[in-house]
Amino acid sequence: MDVRTAGRRRRGGVLDVLSGGVRFAFYGRTSTVGFQDPVMSVRWQRDVAEDVVAGHGVIVAEFVDVGFSRRLSWEQRPEAAELLVEARTVGRRFDAVVVGEYERAFFGDQFDQVMAELFECGVRLWLPELGGPVDPGDPVVQALMRLLGAQSRREVLRTRVRVLAAMEAQVREQGRFQGGRPPYGYQVVDGGAHPNRVHARWGRRIRRLDRDPATAPWVEWMFARRLSGHSLASIARALNEQGVPCPSGVDPQRNRHRSGQGWALLTVAAILGNPRYTGRQVWNRQRTDRDPTGQAGVRRRVQRWNDRDDWVISKAIVHPPLVDERTFVAVQRIRAMRPTRDGETRTYLLAGLLRCRVCGRRMDCHWVHERAGYRCRHGHSSTRSRPARHPKNLYLREDRLLERLPEVIASVQHMISDPPESPPPQPEALTAFLRLHDLAISCDHSQLTVVADTHALNVPLGPSRQLTLPMEITDPTARRTNAVG
Repeated sequence: MDVRTAGRRRRGGVLDVLSGGVRFAFYGRTSTVGFQDPVMSVRWQRDVAEDVVAGHGVIVAEFVDVGFSRRLSWEQRPEAAELLVEARTVGRRFDAVVVGEYERAFFGDQFDQVMAELFECGVRLWLPELGGPVDPGDPVVQALMRLLGAQSRREVLRTRVRVLAAMEAQVREQGRFQGGRPPYGYQVVDGGAHPNRVHARWGRRIRRLDRDPATAPWVEWMFARRLSGHSLASIARALNEQGVPCPSGVDPQRNRHRSGQGWALLTVAAILGNPRYTGRQVWNRQRTDRDPTGQAGVRRRVQRWNDRDDWVISKAIVHPPLVDERTFVAVQRIRAMRPTRDGETRTYLLAGLLRCRVCGRRMDCHWVHERAGYRCRHGHSSTRSRPARHPKNLYLREDRLLERLPEVIASVQHMISDPPESPPPQPEALTAFLRLHDLAISCDHSQLTVVADTHALNVPLGPSRQLTLPMEITDPTARRTNAVG
């Protein structure tokens, strides 16, 4: 009797194996190309698989995924997906599938899903950990598969934790450049022999950032321009008018996702907000998330910003600074003083000092009903419809906040100085006190919290720098004819 026919007739039982008659498909995987030798990795996996099927049949087809993570489902791996498609075909080339190592092929609960699909097609799965075919009805096999699945997940998490911990230590203690595109104004140069003596004997060298003579002057110009009170839009406009190449125009090969046509406001903002220009190495500013795209089982990679207190900053200055730290911090707080339609210049005493507790954003200065205020729309803009469950706008009147500042500062002075300093009497002195001690105000619709300003460099954080006070806040959308309050 044909093995395939027997498999289709007995999908719920153990497949009868005819000695020398089973046709196997081999599946292997290597996760990377640059850090693994695909030839050698596949070779040892194939050798293990051949030992498992020796005396039972021969491998007649090979499916190998190179450069794909085990976290991806089989449908997302090209070769694995092709194997599943052929398994459903009547005229398939194989009767069973064998893998070289469980951890190379499966992650999490992938094994149960793949095994069920293959078994439904009359195709059995062979594992070296079992020395033969998998019997899904055997409780011992089920226990072993759960153990292997947990071990595979543990190996991934353990490796991730160890690698990230090592990279964090390298950045903080050594200021090591971890790769990627150099910031505009810098170029990557040779940094000397690798600090690990074994790697150094192999000829490996580290890389570091150095000043780019063509673009560094423009970074310094942008910081000076911003510090003198110019808006981000005016800086970008001036760069475009002078024909200064934007970052993607300078290095189009490494910025293929950008147009390279000119400067944008967000590009200028990103440069002025990058602490690497102070000469310190910074790592973990962004992370890669996998978000669903709408297709079943398919997830796309999305870059997102990490919280500032998750950034890793080197203890020492490790590459030539383009701006000193005092200037950098001052630029983060500045708001351009632009004349209004009536010719007056509006000032906001608390500019840069307010943080929205709902979304973590810095609150925008907002002039409404002839008085200063601050608002946060939690990322919403008028160019798109507001989502149904989007949080309401947060709005604070400056005069109400200034009324509370003396009480707030008096409550935290004993945590800052010993003996406590005298409370500053004027609003300008109150806000200067907050800036001097790197304090900010985190707020939502019900309360205020004094916190250490996480936008400043090397500011220690801790519960001792926090104080929560109630705050009566009114949403301006509830009453459009009268200002808040």
